[in-house]
This record gives sequence, structure tokens and C-alpha cells, in this order.
Amino acid sequence: MKLQRHAVNPVLLPDPHSSWECYNVFNPAVIYHNGLFHMYYRAQGLDWVSRIGYAVSEDGLRWNRLREPVLAPVDGRDSRGVEDPRVTALDGRFYMCYTAYGREFLGQGEPTHAGGGVTPMIAVSDNLISWQRLGAIVQGEDNKDHVLFPRRVNGRYAAFHRRWPHVWVAYSDDLVTWPAEAMAPIYGPRPDNGWDSKSVGSNGPPIETAEGWLAIYHGYDEEHVYRFGLCLLDLDDPTRVIARPETPIFEPQELWELRGDVPNVVFSCANPVVDGTVYVFYGGGDHVIGLATGRLEELLDFCLSAS
Repeated sequence: MKLQRHAVNPVLLPDPHSSWECYNVFNPAVIYHNGLFHMYYRAQGLDWVSRIGYAVSEDGLRWNRLREPVLAPVDGRDSRGVEDPRVTALDGRFYMCYTAYGREFLGQGEPTHAGGGVTPMIAVSDNLISWQRLGAIVQGEDNKDHVLFPRRVNGRYAAFHRRWPHVWVAYSDDLVTWPAEAMAPIYGPRPDNGWDSKSVGSNGPPIETAEGWLAIYHGYDEEHVYRFGLCLLDLDDPTRVIARPETPIFEPQELWELRGDVPNVVFSCANPVVDGTVYVFYGGGDHVIGLATGRLEELLDFCLSAS
């Protein structure tokens, strides 16, 4: 494996004294800003509805968290939960991509056989605590695993999203309207590869390097075992895949990853880079939060060796 688990894992556990995060904390976004790690994690409590909590840390290991969530359901489109946040710093503001899981999609009625109950939403913040909802990348289809690029691509905002089972790219001029004609598939499952043969999706924001956008992604097989892999994309045209190693870089091994609330799951929404080290925070077994790290240079070299 190319990522190494930290010795103090797991780094965040459910709070048994809290009604909204007493069962599970998992799938966190983490951004490094002003010398601190800021975490936004999915939490489930007594009602099993997902909310997003906030915690802050100097070292990424010991966390102080707010007693109330920073994002919670407000209407029919997210009545069953707000899930799997991914946070990007962009143009001096902070943007959170999150999945709204609800009984209706953006006020347009009940979900149908074609989907609509899982909506890829975006919110914005100027202080990392208060978040204002902007809208959705797509509507009326079950779409998720979306994340913004950390800068514009050819003058437009860019985002990964997932039209199952493939990873797509979308572009926007204003982060509100995402034209269908400005969307395109990038890569999908590899039926002959094994570990990512069933489905793939994005993890945290892509990392800009001189060689291209380095994307850490997740995939699973017919046994629904989640693993992480790497994909290197062209800086000017992210639909062009430069390299995609066949070997995964991380997979479930610890008991709390192999079992948990959902077995055989490692799932990440965060990969901030600090002093050349990639910090991959991840949910283990949909129950607790772990940390694995790797040197950016080594991950890039591994990816390029497969090109």
C-alpha cells in the first residue's frame, strides 16, 4: 500500500453523549487553513439522519469539535440527511460539496424510478462555520461524489461528479448553473481489473502538480470492498487520462474498517497536502474516522510509472 495508517487511529469517534453524533462519524472533508486542520464530518445519531459536524485540530490527530452541526436538513430535498462533504478553497472563499438525500428534489416533486432523491449540492462560506446553500450541479437524477477543483480550468469552475458508475467533469461560469453540454465522462470501472470493477467515484479535491491533476478516487468490486486508487489527468483537459495505475493504494485492513456499520469500507472525501505530505482522512466501516498519509512526490511517481 502507498498510504500508511497513522499509529493513533482512529482519530475521531462517535460522541455517546450527543443525540446527533452518538452512532457514527465518518466520511470527513478536511481543509488546511491558517495553520489548522478544519474537519467537516458526516454524523448519525438517534434518528439516523446524517448531519455535518465541525472539528478543528493543530496536528490532525487531536480534535476539538462544536457541539452542534454546521449543516443539517432544512427541507424535503435533504430531509433524510446531508452527507459526504468535500470542501475546496477557491477564489478566497470556501465551498462545500455535499449530497442531499431526501423525499423530493429541489421542490420538483417525488423521486421517480429515474432517481432524484440524491442531489449533488454546493454551499459557500467565508468563515468556515456558517454555510449558505447555492444550488445543485444536476437535478432529477441520483448523482453524488462531486467535488470542486481548487482553481478554474480554462476560465471556468470545474467539478467532478458521478453519473453511476463513471466519474464525470462539469463546468460552470457562476457555480450555480452547470450546463449539460459542458459535462463529459472521464473514466469508469475496469471490469477486468478486479478492485474497481463495479463502480468508481472521486475522493477529495484533485491535487494540482506540474504533471497534471492527481486525483485519489475510490472503487469497489462485486464483493463491495472499497479501495483507493490514483488517476492523473491533464491540467487543461481533465477528460484526458495521463495515467491510472491498476494497483490500489489503500484498502480495508483494520477491524474497524472490515466491520463497522457497513463492512469492508474505507471512504475518503479529503486529501489536503501539508509540507509535501498528503493527509487522507477517511471513514472506516461507516463508523469512525481514520488518517493515512503519503508523500506527494512518491504518489505521483507511482502514478507516472504506470503511464
